[in-house]
Amino acid sequence: MKKPYLNSIEYIRGVSMLGVVAIHIGAQYLTNPTPNVNLIAVLEIASRFSVPIFFFISAFGLFYKIDLSEPFDYGKFLRRRFKAVLLPYLIWSALYIIHDGFFYSTGIPAPESLAKSLFFGLAKYQLYFLVILIWFYLLMPLWIKIIKNLTPLKFAAIFFLQIAFNCFSSYSVDLFQFTQSLPSDSILKLFLQWRLNYLVLHYIFIFLLGGILAIHSQKFFDWLKANKKIVSAGFFAALTVHLGYFYFLVYVEKYDLMAAVNTAHQLSPTGFIYTIAASIFLFMLFECVEFNKIFRAGLSILGKNSYFVYLFHPLAITYLDFAMKHFGQVMTATNTIIFYVLTVLISLVASLIWNCFTK
Repeated sequence: MKKPYLNSIEYIRGVSMLGVVAIHIGAQYLTNPTPNVNLIAVLEIASRFSVPIFFFISAFGLFYKIDLSEPFDYGKFLRRRFKAVLLPYLIWSALYIIHDGFFYSTGIPAPESLAKSLFFGLAKYQLYFLVILIWFYLLMPLWIKIIKNLTPLKFAAIFFLQIAFNCFSSYSVDLFQFTQSLPSDSILKLFLQWRLNYLVLHYIFIFLLGGILAIHSQKFFDWLKANKKIVSAGFFAALTVHLGYFYFLVYVEKYDLMAAVNTAHQLSPTGFIYTIAASIFLFMLFECVEFNKIFRAGLSILGKNSYFVYLFHPLAITYLDFAMKHFGQVMTATNTIIFYVLTVLISLVASLIWNCFTK
């Protein structure tokens, strides 16, 4: 029996896309010598759920449609998913390599550098997400097998192992020193240096969580309806703790803002918990709360165009930044907010125009 279409997945994509753009605009704002700490907290910390939540909703969408009692057609699955992900990844990687080569006068990279860029998603800073997603797709039979045999105890173990692994990958001084000690032409150094760009181990729990909740979607939605206050309280508590960790690093540990942002990221323990809380909260919001038609239409537009906006928005950022410098403007707090709004609008208009020509 075909399950009903879930608008909530589309809405979450739209909200998450806004968060991804915020993170990249935040990076622009950090070039200001005296940025507003609270605006950085919004752009770079509160939005940190937006990258891993895409893995959550990707898994939810996949397992929502899969009947685990039937044989899994791996070949058909890969053909469909690679058409939707691999082909756009290669096209946009080529576009950014050519564009940036001319725009920054760096030229086209040598074949060895080109292979490195494509494998690790280095053609542009947002494209690594698609590399990880492709690896998740390639390993789909493994995820199906794990979920079929998953018990609450095993899942709890994965939860704690995920936190431990992410902390080791993010904060281990020994790992950093070992990586730095390797010869510059070492293949191992390359894979360790860019581990965040391809290694699915950083996001296994959130992906499996999306798959499990999708399989039990009706029970999940019923639970959300019965526990809206608890879900909301959990989300705001997780957000408070995650923001608190950032402010602690800045005001108590005296980290500079860049170091604080790079420490309180989505793979930190607080960021990890916050992602889980945000994933569940947004599903509750869009499945259990009634919004007016205009608001839902806006969310739908964002969601339907989120993929193109995600792929395109670095171009908008590049040319807006060029225009700001040309007119002698700096990234003040006000200019940053305007920069963010313009980036979203330009990218959204570009997506709508693209859709008109490709329908």
